[in-house]
Amino acid sequence: MKLYINDEAGLLEKDLFDVYESYAQKLSECFSQGDYAAPVLSNVLRERSYVNITFVDEDTIRELNRENRDTDKVTDVLSFPMIEATDGIPSITSEPLDFEKDEEGNDILCLGDVIICPSKAFANAEEYGHSKERELLFLTAHSFLHLIGYDHLNADDEKHMILKQKRLMNDIGLAFDDEKIELDNHKDDISSVLNRNIAYPAGSLCAHCGYVAILGRPNVGKSTLINSITGMKIAIVSHRPQTTRTNIRSIYNTDDTQMIFIDTPGIHNPGSRLARIMVDNSLSTIKGSDAVLLLADARFDKPGKVEKDLLDLCRKYGRKVVLAVNKSDEVEKETLLPLISNYSGLFDFTDIIPISARTGDNIDLLLKTLSDILPEGNRLFDSEYMTDQTERMISSELIREQILHYTNQEIPHGTAVDITKFEEKYKDSSSDEYDREIVKISADIICERESHKPIIIGKDGQMIKRIGTASRKNIERLLGCKVYLDLFVKVRGDWKNNEGMLKGLGYRSEEAE
Repeated sequence: MKLYINDEAGLLEKDLFDVYESYAQKLSECFSQGDYAAPVLSNVLRERSYVNITFVDEDTIRELNRENRDTDKVTDVLSFPMIEATDGIPSITSEPLDFEKDEEGNDILCLGDVIICPSKAFANAEEYGHSKERELLFLTAHSFLHLIGYDHLNADDEKHMILKQKRLMNDIGLAFDDEKIELDNHKDDISSVLNRNIAYPAGSLCAHCGYVAILGRPNVGKSTLINSITGMKIAIVSHRPQTTRTNIRSIYNTDDTQMIFIDTPGIHNPGSRLARIMVDNSLSTIKGSDAVLLLADARFDKPGKVEKDLLDLCRKYGRKVVLAVNKSDEVEKETLLPLISNYSGLFDFTDIIPISARTGDNIDLLLKTLSDILPEGNRLFDSEYMTDQTERMISSELIREQILHYTNQEIPHGTAVDITKFEEKYKDSSSDEYDREIVKISADIICERESHKPIIIGKDGQMIKRIGTASRKNIERLLGCKVYLDLFVKVRGDWKNNEGMLKGLGYRSEEAE
């Protein structure tokens, strides 16, 4: 990790600057080489990242606090991360890492900016009775951890981060004697805290690890399958085609496997900018996957153009493909043989497995088959992660699911749901972030035409009441607490072709990014 250190104002004496620069480079090396980030980020830290460190006076840092923290005070340090991460793990809900090009044309990532106020730091050093350089390096180590998502918002997070800081200071030779003793005598306890007692933490080796793209035509059962695999409802299910609009990542863990499934929108002929984004994102997953799971519908006796085109792309990118013939419970067993034979002539599949995503039939066999073709590697995410969909995002989809269910054929796929408020109220005795008393949600139902609005609202508001009641019950099951839900219907003509509205609703082309 490269450091760009700026003291144009001359706030550090030259000798002190030289000492700081030397220790900061060592700190950077220890930080980059240590286990502070998950493997998906640690390789970038080692070879392709940089941090800007700037020393400023009290007036400047006060102004930065006013502009960015809404507080009028002088602080010793500010950090401004450029990536979205938690405890060294890049957020799987965020956009891809935004690499730049260095002088040689190589990809390089800016982790963020560290702003240090020396006069405040020196006051701290005097108060705590240690050297100026130690205080400056302590603030730098603290900020490095902030840049990759460590925080101290609650007691557990704070303990977690402090231990990381102590290890960094020890690695560069600036730890206090009592910190050295603590680190040396309590390695097992520290390891437990650092890994947060997670069964399979990110970075731990497993026999099979990778991304699996789930592809197929609309309404073939991709969302039903992913819900069956994860055991929780994260993708909405409807008899209507093109229900899923975004690539939903779901994480499946066992003692020797981590599979990140990408549930994609169904492939279809796009008739709007939204549909184009949906199809582009589906196709882009092939390039970024380690294996492909192609779902076919057992009720059709031969592959269509969609399946043939997808297999051509898999062949182009050299992907291993498992064919799952879904809805096998809805047909006679003997009708599957001609279908399997027709598919076998198109591609050299790793395996062909009849399944039922609805009943769970043969899902265990499918998971074992997929696991076996993934390479050995370090887990990309802690085993506590199950999906990249936030509670807010899933709540939005659960509302949209009920709109599709209750309006049936009256409203086409011209609706979206925008959560405008997600307010959590905690019990007085709450011990963690999920121990909530109630969540208050406000959501706008976006429709394309004025004629759709009265259909969604219904006579005397009965339709929107039904939608709201069913949505609330599903969201309460998701959140594990009471939910107060307010729904509003708004008309936004041609929103599916409005780039600004699409981005605001979370629909972005991954291929373009």
